[in-house]
Amino acid sequence: MSTTAPAGGGQSLQVVVTDPIISRFEDTLRTDCGAHRWDMAASWSRERRAAALARADVVVCSSLPPHEAEAAASARLVHVTGAGYDKISFPHLAPGVVVANTFHHARPIAEHVLMVTLMLSRNVARADRELRNGTWRTIATDSTVPFHPVLGDLVMGVVGLGSIGAEVARVAAAMGMTVRAVRRNPAAPLPGGVSLDWVGGTADLPQLLAGSDVVVVTVPLDGETRGLIGAAELAAMKPSAFLVNVARGAVVDQAALYAALQQRTIAGAGLDVWWGVPADGVVPPAEWPFTELDNVVLTPHHSGHARQTFERRARDIAANISRLSRGLELHNVVRQIPAPAV
Repeated sequence: MSTTAPAGGGQSLQVVVTDPIISRFEDTLRTDCGAHRWDMAASWSRERRAAALARADVVVCSSLPPHEAEAAASARLVHVTGAGYDKISFPHLAPGVVVANTFHHARPIAEHVLMVTLMLSRNVARADRELRNGTWRTIATDSTVPFHPVLGDLVMGVVGLGSIGAEVARVAAAMGMTVRAVRRNPAAPLPGGVSLDWVGGTADLPQLLAGSDVVVVTVPLDGETRGLIGAAELAAMKPSAFLVNVARGAVVDQAALYAALQQRTIAGAGLDVWWGVPADGVVPPAEWPFTELDNVVLTPHHSGHARQTFERRARDIAANISRLSRGLELHNVVRQIPAPAV
């Protein structure tokens, strides 16, 4: 590993990038003008990648399985290319390594939530299918077709008030919606620009569900949130309400959700996150046939995939690499593996 000082000061670092998406923004990552050495290893074989990781000072990745975490024994920084770090094998990282993450996906996800809310409340998917099949059905031709609400008529309940939940709340309020939320600490100051009609704690989830026309799930997946929305929670929702999940699939019990949608105990759902990854031809990755339902909007976990998301993430990563090379404090540190006591 080189320690030659780059033009801007600091050490020259060996950087290994294994994430194929952020690799498409290589020019943005290389804002050091070549001061560091880069291995763009996303498409490399397992053996070649392991050899690169063995000499890495910095690993830029979306996931780091045990064998790769162990290979990166000399790494000083593991920089995750998104907010979630549940795919990093922390037990296999070397002592002293810092793990950092990055964000910038809140606005496109919030816009996705509003889009799906409009699609569900205005029956867009169903109308599209009917029209393609030669059926012209509106309130003028069929008295059973419901009138559309406008967003200002609706109450949005946000489950979780992190960066995504806060941005959902801002965008929904700007469109005239009444916004309520539950969060782990309801007494904490609200994020900047967030104005809520009501905020409660986790124990108040049933109250939020019962009073919301749209329930948006934005919490991270952990031991407390796995299965947070199950049969009882779905039963607490209005029959006219919609559920939109942009968190993680496992926050919602899929069997209970499928039953609620099939039996129409809730009006519909927007699913951008799933209960696994596509494998063996199973798309979308679920144990229940959500694609057979006509009251769902299904997307392939792409709500945050705006170009600006990855451009800004690449800038964050480049800036942190520069800080590391100059011995400065790193931003967005999520965990540091303690070094053994001397």
